[in-house]
Amino acid sequence: MSRKRWTTENIADQTGRVALVTGANSGIGYEAALALSAKGATVVIACRSRERGEHALAAMRSALPAADLELMELDLASLASVRAFSEAFKKRFRRLDLLINNAGVMMPPQREVTADGFELQFGTNHLGHFALTMQLVELLAATDGSRIVNVSSSAQNFGKFDLDDLQWEKRSFDRMGSYGASKVANMLFTLELQKRLAAAGCSTIATACHPGWTSTNLQQSTPLFRLLNPVLAMQPWQGALPTLYAAVAPEATGGGYYGPDGLGTMRGYPAANKPARISMDAVAAERLWAVSERLTGDGWPLEASSAA
Repeated sequence: MSRKRWTTENIADQTGRVALVTGANSGIGYEAALALSAKGATVVIACRSRERGEHALAAMRSALPAADLELMELDLASLASVRAFSEAFKKRFRRLDLLINNAGVMMPPQREVTADGFELQFGTNHLGHFALTMQLVELLAATDGSRIVNVSSSAQNFGKFDLDDLQWEKRSFDRMGSYGASKVANMLFTLELQKRLAAAGCSTIATACHPGWTSTNLQQSTPLFRLLNPVLAMQPWQGALPTLYAAVAPEATGGGYYGPDGLGTMRGYPAANKPARISMDAVAAERLWAVSERLTGDGWPLEASSAA
């Protein structure tokens, strides 16, 4: 007997809940934000370009005239922007039910750096979201049943993750290896984050997911993806389903990793997936956390619970 497919129809009413989706101006972030809006959530679209954000906002409101949507600027490649955003968000909202760390950069042609001098993919995909989460985690912990969703990728299986050279300063830059390493970092972050949330005794959980092979604008700089997308890629609405499952499905658990259930986890509908071996290394997760705190200047603000 085949397993029933999980779709947006399975999402419960989200009225009264606040969701923050980074990179929601396109791709799976856009589709996730749209689906949560359709179920009644207040959704904050956080993106780097106000122009692209306004375009996405107009499209969402055209599809859902009654949607409760708000656009806020956030550049994850700038720690100053992350801090300004977090402070503005906490002044505007008194709860945060869903933090979906979705935005990212994928395989630039050569090594680039963020505003703070970090290698672009590691700095944006991991450190930017690490800083954002640390600055919002108290609000999340104060919101019963909240979740943090880190969008990783099956590229973690090919990541060249080196804790002694996270910035690619010693090795020759490999854009695919670097992208995959940033996705390993997303998974290790989830692992350590869930451990700390549990120790703090709060109801917030951290989950991770990946979209399989989904056609998005992240792949524009990679000719192979552009060639194969028409044959293999899912559309963004389907690629967003694992994100939504990780965010709202009652079956999703803290530290869980969810992606498509068919064709080598490239296509299909949400199911539990197996992370890369390095992505489950608890010692590596602790070491990455320590490095991330040092580089961003953001520490863990929650105390351990005596009941944990």
